[in-house]
Amino acid sequence: MNRVIRARRGLRAAAAYVRSAPGTYVWLTVLFFTTVALHHMSPAFEQDFLRQRSTNIHELSQNPVRVLITSAMWIDSGHWLPYAALYTVFHAQAERWLGTLRWLAVCVAAHVLATLISELALLQAIHDGHAPKSAVNSLDIGVSYALAGVVAVLTYRIAAPWRYLYLAGLLAFYAVPLVASRTFTDVGHFLSVLVGLACRPLVGDRGRAPRRSTESEGDTGRSQGLTSRP
Repeated sequence: MNRVIRARRGLRAAAAYVRSAPGTYVWLTVLFFTTVALHHMSPAFEQDFLRQRSTNIHELSQNPVRVLITSAMWIDSGHWLPYAALYTVFHAQAERWLGTLRWLAVCVAAHVLATLISELALLQAIHDGHAPKSAVNSLDIGVSYALAGVVAVLTYRIAAPWRYLYLAGLLAFYAVPLVASRTFTDVGHFLSVLVGLACRPLVGDRGRAPRRSTESEGDTGRSQGLTSRP
């Protein structure tokens, strides 16, 4: 009986957590169904299908708005469970903290700006002869730019001094591949982190570390601790 009660409490807690981050879990549900769809495609058809929804140079020059949206609805790796964990750890926490609209603004800013700037860098590399002309049709889909931006903005959720350790680890995680391989996706990921950090104005007073103050309670001589809004 106790196990049943604990199981019900756990299910209610999980349901409440999901309801508190609706955008995260709607997006994750879409990714689940698109990932299932990918597993039913032949490899050749899958590559052509995804390339038409990719934010490569060719598609951006033809249908920029469409591919910027559709590219964020597919997972190239075909593995959904790791993203379910990452969305729960990072996206859901950011949405619960910032609210759905501000969280979505960070996602869109990181996804769009990192995509456009990295593809412009790739276009310049093609013009300079540092990348093949075929790169205009490269496969570039996925949700990792938005994820990197959200991971970065969560820096402001952490109190010092742990905030600086988190930031150092974050920058190292994305800078090492950038230095080692220098692909346009590595550039995009690092740019996403910078965009996330630049979203500090969206955080507002939510980014203030908790503080304590005391105020007199008259004859009792007791003080009451106050904290800022979460």
